[in-house]
Amino acid sequence: MSNRKPASSLDARIHEIRTKMLDALANDCDPKHAGLERRVRYADDVQGLWYARSDLMHAISESKGESVARQRMAEITDLFKELQPGGTPSSKIKLSQF
Repeated sequence: MSNRKPASSLDARIHEIRTKMLDALANDCDPKHAGLERRVRYADDVQGLWYARSDLMHAISESKGESVARQRMAEITDLFKELQPGGTPSSKIKLSQF
């Protein structure tokens, strides 16, 4: 049995992430970040969106401050759960178990 999500479910999740990132750009960033907007809008896959997060964090920080940027990025990063390699639900192991 595969852990892979059906394409339609994956496409819907990518759309949700892309929309959230574009909303953050529109509402929390200076218009000078048009290149980042294009990068997010036309990202081919979830990895392209994942790697745009650091630039988005920087853009929001410039306009709204680090506190707002961290809050927005936490919301966006949560949307990536289970989509990235190794992104299964938290499997933290206590060191005392060894």
